[in-house]
Amino acid sequence: MLWATAGVVALGFFIALEIAARRYGLPGPITNQAQEIIFAPASGPLLYAGMTLMMVTLTWRQRFIAAGAAIGIDAVFFLVRWAAGAKMTFGNGALWVILGCAVIAVTRRTGQERVLLLKGVGLGLLLVAGRKTGDTWLLITSKTRPTVLDLYVATADHALGNPSWLVGRLVKATGPVGAHVLDFVYVQLAVAAVVVALYQLRNVAVERRFPGHHLVRTFLVIGLLGPAIYMIFPVVGPVFTYGDGAFGTGGGHWALAHLWPDTLPPAGTPHPMPYDEVTPRNCMPSLHTAWATAIFIHSRTGPRVLRFAGAFWLVATLGATLGFGYHYGVDLIAGVVFTLTIEAALRSLDRGRDRSGIRLALYGTAVFAALLVSYRYLPVHMARHPYVFGPLLILAMASVIYGYARTTKRWEPKAAPAPQPELQPEPV
Repeated sequence: MLWATAGVVALGFFIALEIAARRYGLPGPITNQAQEIIFAPASGPLLYAGMTLMMVTLTWRQRFIAAGAAIGIDAVFFLVRWAAGAKMTFGNGALWVILGCAVIAVTRRTGQERVLLLKGVGLGLLLVAGRKTGDTWLLITSKTRPTVLDLYVATADHALGNPSWLVGRLVKATGPVGAHVLDFVYVQLAVAAVVVALYQLRNVAVERRFPGHHLVRTFLVIGLLGPAIYMIFPVVGPVFTYGDGAFGTGGGHWALAHLWPDTLPPAGTPHPMPYDEVTPRNCMPSLHTAWATAIFIHSRTGPRVLRFAGAFWLVATLGATLGFGYHYGVDLIAGVVFTLTIEAALRSLDRGRDRSGIRLALYGTAVFAALLVSYRYLPVHMARHPYVFGPLLILAMASVIYGYARTTKRWEPKAAPAPQPELQPEPV
């Protein structure tokens, strides 16, 4: 019933976004996804990542058959596109295999086997649909929010020393190599999430059930709730407000001044600023930071190489979000608090509405709301007193991190002491 309810809610949400996108003369997430059955996919790696996620419910023999079928179908599409002179891309085969497994689940499976395979198909499609949904959300933010609050956030960012300007100069100094590495990490975040999720779901085919909580759940909730905050607090980012096109992007004539990343912005009196109807208002909070934080958290239970990869992806994502001028420093703080709050809520629900987890989720919600209120109504005071508000911002984030670490540590199973052998009396 829970999975059926979630499916109905997700379908209704996708239909609502489809209708909203149609109002602006553009296809919505359902249309974009359906077109990729035949037309060139926007992201082949993401489609294969979704198929790989779905295959955790299959046996090894079935996985090899599914992978071979996807590659074979893509090879046919590749030859047709090459002969027609169309754009050379891949990913259709993976989508065909996911949809084919859905048909097999309905027509050839029964009982628990059908439910398990449909869950795998649902996770794979949701991963892909989440990307399409995000694109539609960003379109809606740009069309419905004609003004942005960047001047408020940029002023508040003085309390942290304007980290985007500092990291932007560092990335610029590394040249194309550093920029390409960070860009790859930034773009392929979903693929990194699938790697961690595959480790968590590695025993699904054997145990014939999914674990109570895993990374995909957190990813989907972040993607569902995050864009709603964009509608409340629209921000485009420093590269669009102050950018000069250092990395091929910039605000053009909509930019307030060409200051980023070489000259710090002045801390004047902030006010809402009009902006174009194309650039997404997707900065507050930083969802890339939120997703990278979730990857880091869930990688902690894996082997050393996975823990190292999770830490690297988090650090590199933070560097990319700041170094490319996509986010202000205060966006990142809000993103970390946002993720830990969602994680605490999901894990407490998985434990039967654990009280300590619910208290932590409520506390994280209060801290997140306080951050947004302070960015909106106290930015001038934050800029004038950075040695007061800077540590306060870090302390607020650290308090949520500490609360999460302390709460989840109590949830970890404690190892029972090894039984001691009984001493036998020596014969007299």
